[in-house]
Amino acid sequence: MSLFSKLFGGKPQRDAAQKSSAKPELYGKDYRIFPEPQKAEGGYRIAARIEKEFDGETRAHMMIRADTMSDLDDARQESLRKAQIFIDQMGDSIFDDPRM
Repeated sequence: MSLFSKLFGGKPQRDAAQKSSAKPELYGKDYRIFPEPQKAEGGYRIAARIEKEFDGETRAHMMIRADTMSDLDDARQESLRKAQIFIDQMGDSIFDDPRM
């Protein structure tokens, strides 16, 4: 990642293996969680994509946390756990548009 990308929030890079192995975990009522830890200095940042269908439209939210883990499999498990907690706490409001 270049210096400018780091300074101005360039897109985080993901491993090719990580992209292909992201399988959704079903949770609660119709939530799909895709654990997608992001490569970070010293390990992997906790992150997951959460999706749900609303009237035939799929909405998604990218959850990213500050915590990191050194092992990718551990980071996937923790990403899933944190996403489940996030869904339990926020419910469908995670898909609300923050600009409204």
